[in-house]
Amino acid sequence: MPSLFAEPEGLKPLAERMRPRALDEIVGQQRLVGPDTALRRAIEAGHVHSMILWGPPGCGKTTLALLLARYADAQFRAISAVLSGLPDVRVALAEAEVRFAQGVRTVLFVDEVHRFNKVQQDAFLPHIEKGVIVFVGATTENPSFELNSALLSRCRVHVMDAVPADAIVAALKRALADEERGLGSAHIRVDDAALATMAQAADGDVRRALTFLEIAAELAADGAIGESTLAQVLADRTRRFDKGGEQFYDQISALHKSVRSSDPDAALYWLARMLDGGCDPKYLARRMVRMAVEDIGLADPRAWRMALDAWETYDRLGSPEGELGLAELVLYLAVAPKSNAAYMAFNQVNSVVRETGTLEVPMHLRNAPTKLMKGLGYGKGYQYDHDAEGGVALDQQCLPDVLADTTFYTPTERGLEGQFRAKLEALRAARREARRKDADP
Repeated sequence: MPSLFAEPEGLKPLAERMRPRALDEIVGQQRLVGPDTALRRAIEAGHVHSMILWGPPGCGKTTLALLLARYADAQFRAISAVLSGLPDVRVALAEAEVRFAQGVRTVLFVDEVHRFNKVQQDAFLPHIEKGVIVFVGATTENPSFELNSALLSRCRVHVMDAVPADAIVAALKRALADEERGLGSAHIRVDDAALATMAQAADGDVRRALTFLEIAAELAADGAIGESTLAQVLADRTRRFDKGGEQFYDQISALHKSVRSSDPDAALYWLARMLDGGCDPKYLARRMVRMAVEDIGLADPRAWRMALDAWETYDRLGSPEGELGLAELVLYLAVAPKSNAAYMAFNQVNSVVRETGTLEVPMHLRNAPTKLMKGLGYGKGYQYDHDAEGGVALDQQCLPDVLADTTFYTPTERGLEGQFRAKLEALRAARREARRKDADP
C-alpha cells in the first residue's frame, strides 16, 4: 500500500515533517515502545489491538497511531472529537465497513476522544467488537473519568509520558541533521546549551520544541541561533496546566499534601506552579482555608484567621501583589503544627448521629420557660457550672444516656492542642471519679 508519509512536505511545519517513520525514531517512550517491550513486539508482528493512548500534548500519541497502521499494513483514518460530530463518525465507520469487506483493516484514530459524549463513544462499540476497526483514542485526560466503561472495556489503556528534556534534545539534533525533512540543508548553527534551553522550555512536548527550533531558524541572522533569538522565541511560554483536568487536580493534591507533610519548600513550589499555570488565586485561597481548618485545626487556630486574612488581602490587592499574601500563608500553614483531631471528631459524631437517631435531651439540660414544663421535670437537677467548685460540675452528664462516657475529641500533643489534651485528660478523669463516688452507696 502507499506510504502514509508520502505526501508533499513543502508547506508542512517542521514538527510534522520530522514525525517519526519507525518505532526506533520515537523519543521518550522507551517504557512503552522500547526494545523488547510487549507493545513493540505486538506492533512489529502486525498484531495491533484497540487502545486508548493517554498522555500530555506532544508526547507522540498521533505518531504511534500512524505507526500502528503502517506496521499492520492497515488504512489510517483520523477524526477529531473537537471538530467532528456523530455524522462524521458514521461516515468514517461506513468507509471502514467497505474496506473491511475488501479485506483491509482500518486504524481509526480519534484525537481528543474525551470530548465525545456517551452516545458518540458508544457508536464505535459494535465496530470494535466485529474487528471492522482498530480503535485508537488519544486523550490528555484521565480515561477512567472521561470515557465510558463500555469503551474502556474494549480497549487497552497505554499511558504515555511527557518526553524528558534529553530526549527532546535528541529530536532537535535529528531535525538539524536531516537534509531531506529537517533543517540540515539550511546549515543552522546552534550550540548544545541553546538546544537544552529549548528542550526545557518545551515542557515535555516534542512538537513544541520543534516549533521553537523552526521559528528560531527563521529569525536567526546568518543561520546562527544566539541568546537574543532564543529570548524572542521563548518569551511568555507557559507550563502544562489544564485549569480543571487531571493536571489541575494532581497539582492541588500535591499542594495540599505538601502542607500536610510540613514541607514549606514543596508547598511554595506547587502554589507557584498553579499560579503560573493560570489557576484562579481565589480558588487557591479557599483551598488553603480548608487546609487550615482540616489539617491544622486547633493545634494552631491562628492559621484559620491568617487564611481568611490572606484571602481578603488578595481581594484587596489583586495580582501580582496579593499573591505574596498567599505565598506567606502557604509557608505558615506548612510550618504550623498539624492536627486533624477536630476533623476526625466531627466525622465520628456525625456517624453516631446517623446511627443512633433522635436521642432525647437529658431532662436536666432541657429548657423550661413555662410552669408546665417545669412541672414535667424540665431542667430539674441542672447544676450551674459557674457556681460549682473549679467552675465545672463534674458529676453532670451532658450526653444522652446511651452515649454516656463516649469520647469523640482526642487532642494531639502538637501545638495548642497539647494544652487542651492535658486539661481534658485531667477533667475527664475527675468526671469519672465524681460519677464513681455518686454511684457508691
